[in-house]
This record gives sequence, structure tokens and C-alpha cells, in this order.
Amino acid sequence: MDTSVTTRGTAPATPVTGAASLRKLYFLRFAFAAVWAGLLFATADTLGPLSAALLVAYPLFDVACAVVDARSARAVGGPVRGLYVNIALSTLTAVGLAVASTSGIPAVLRVWGVWAVTAGLVQLVVGAVRRRLGGQWAMIVSGAISTLAGASFFAQAGADGATLSNLAGYAFLGGVFFLVSALRLKRPGKSA
Repeated sequence: MDTSVTTRGTAPATPVTGAASLRKLYFLRFAFAAVWAGLLFATADTLGPLSAALLVAYPLFDVACAVVDARSARAVGGPVRGLYVNIALSTLTAVGLAVASTSGIPAVLRVWGVWAVTAGLVQLVVGAVRRRLGGQWAMIVSGAISTLAGASFFAQAGADGATLSNLAGYAFLGGVFFLVSALRLKRPGKSA
């Protein structure tokens, strides 16, 4: 499949690779996670309108990123099934978090925990399938950590004084894994 970009009257530009698209997307995901984590951490002790909006925004951003990722992967003939599963999971999670936000922090932690487990497993599989692109070990490790963290969030929901601060730390760490993957992805003519 030809993925080069041609401008009228000029030679074809450098082909757009799956790795180049992922690199840009991963940098964006890191930046979003860092800002989001800071904002949620600042409001982590209460569940007000701002924290509720942030909670719903995170999986919606994940949906948008997975849509972009799926389009890029499809354009270069890459696998997309795991991305479609992620889109469905994150969409359901956004709805679940909107509902859970009306019930309190423990309900939010339970919904987020289930999402972290399921999305972590999907991320682990997608990273394993994409390992030939390089830089995917961080996605595989991140998926495994997400699965464990999800179980932890679910357990924390039953504890006294439950807070959202661990979600902020989880998101920031996930962003760091995206940054590491972006930096390690193969560039044309180089190996990671």
C-alpha cells in the first residue's frame, strides 16, 4: 500500500510509517497524561465537578487516540482488532465513570480498576503484536502494570479515606511509558 504524500508538481515525500505515526501519538499521550495527572492530583481528595469531568475526559481521550492509532495502523496494513477493543472498553468506561462520579470515590475506583485491568491486558497484547516496530517493551510492561494497578484500585475502593490521587500517579506513569516508547520506536534507517 502506498503511504507516501505527494504534492502537485513535486516528488513523493518520505513515506509515512506506522512507527512515525505512533511516535507522534505517544508524545501527545505523554503530554496529556502529565497535565491530566497534575490537575487530578490537585483535586484528588474530593469528587467535585472538575474531578468528575477529568475522570470522564481521560477515557474519552483514550478513545480519540485509539481511533487515530487504528487509522494509522490500517493505512500501513497493521493489526487493528486490539485497538477496536480498546475503543469499546474506553467508551464504556467513560459512561461508567460519569455514572460512578455521582456515587462517590469508591465507585469511581471500582470502575477505573476494571478499566485498568481490561485495558492493560489489551495494551499488553497490542504491544506484543507490534514488537517488531521497536520500543514496545515499554507498552508491554505498562500493560502488565496497568493490570496489577487495576486490581489495586478495586481493592482501595473498600478502604477508609479512598482518594483519587493514585489514579493521578497511575496516569502519569502510563504517560512516562508512552514517552519511553516514543523515544525507542524505530526511525527509518535506524533500529531501536
